[in-house]
Amino acid sequence: MRSRKLFDIAVVGAGMVGSATALALARRGLRVALVEERAPPAWSAADEVDLRVVALAPSSIDLFDDLGVWPRIRAARAAAYRHMHVWDSGNGARLDFDAAQEGGSELGWIVENRLIQHCLWQALENESGVALRCPGRVVATEDEGEARSLRLDDDSKVQARVVIAADGGASPLRAMLGIGAGGHVYDQHALVAHVQTERAHEDTAWQRFLPSGSLAFLPLADGRCSIVWSLPPQQCRELREMPEVEFLRELGCAFDFRLGPILSTSARAEFPLRLLLAERYIAPRFALAGDAAHVVHPLGGQGVNLGLRDVSALVEAVMQAQDLGRDIGSDTVLRRYERRRRSDNTVSAWGMDGINRLFRSEFEPVVFARGLGLRAVNALSPLKHLFARHAAGK
Repeated sequence: MRSRKLFDIAVVGAGMVGSATALALARRGLRVALVEERAPPAWSAADEVDLRVVALAPSSIDLFDDLGVWPRIRAARAAAYRHMHVWDSGNGARLDFDAAQEGGSELGWIVENRLIQHCLWQALENESGVALRCPGRVVATEDEGEARSLRLDDDSKVQARVVIAADGGASPLRAMLGIGAGGHVYDQHALVAHVQTERAHEDTAWQRFLPSGSLAFLPLADGRCSIVWSLPPQQCRELREMPEVEFLRELGCAFDFRLGPILSTSARAEFPLRLLLAERYIAPRFALAGDAAHVVHPLGGQGVNLGLRDVSALVEAVMQAQDLGRDIGSDTVLRRYERRRRSDNTVSAWGMDGINRLFRSEFEPVVFARGLGLRAVNALSPLKHLFARHAAGK
């Protein structure tokens, strides 16, 4: 077996969370190895807008800005949303947010997954502190006392003082470490597409709660809206496959024609939804981050933002130890990260789960109580401000 030098950090998985982790730690002077099975696809402004988009919270923007990639992402194809309107189809109650009232110029930004990954990958390729092992797949891992080793599919070996698994919800590394995960599969799939509406989106994100699930319209830089519609699997499949004219009519009705008729749609896609929470985040010289640790319902748009908060917490814990001359892979350092992030992620995951269940109920007393709650929050500025700050990652 071929051996390599000892790295400070080995990150497995070059999605948004893994790439941001590797880049952040390398920029702070650590020696980082990044293992990824395949490089992200190239991105071009001439490409059709990726169907998978994320709503980046201000805390995520701050992280990308610190990494030096946000100016390029913003200039390429990103859309700010300055207003948000949420309403309940069962009682007409609504909740409105406005960036100016929250003391900012925007509530967040809508960006394609592929664009973010492309910009992060380009930064990694130009970062001397990162050794890219791509293509590379981890087939085994072992605690070696003062380091953890990774054996790759080409029989090479990567050794690091800390291994960070950001290898997705199915996380092979989580399984190798014997870390269990709880949760459940939702009886919903998410239908995604980009649509053109008659009226302009006016830099506004919209979300309507329906008995079938939530329907979000998110503003895109090209004037269209990206939709994310949570539906029972059979209904989702029918909507994905139905003729365009029928689909546009069904979508317009579900959205209450808030932006006028829906004029056209891109290709449609669907993906299953689930809740997943790792039973623990750490093992000897090992930590989980992002979807490897938690997967949440998309209705709050918090999945990627929670993962990027993991990045910030990991970097802070590791660098505090490094600056003090302590072992960055010690249980004390990794537990500090776990304590900080596991509770927040768990509360957020079950919170989204509870909201999904609550707003799907058609039981009249529940519908009535929901309306009272939404109207109360909308009328109480301090309470609404707390919700906005939490969503912003503050």
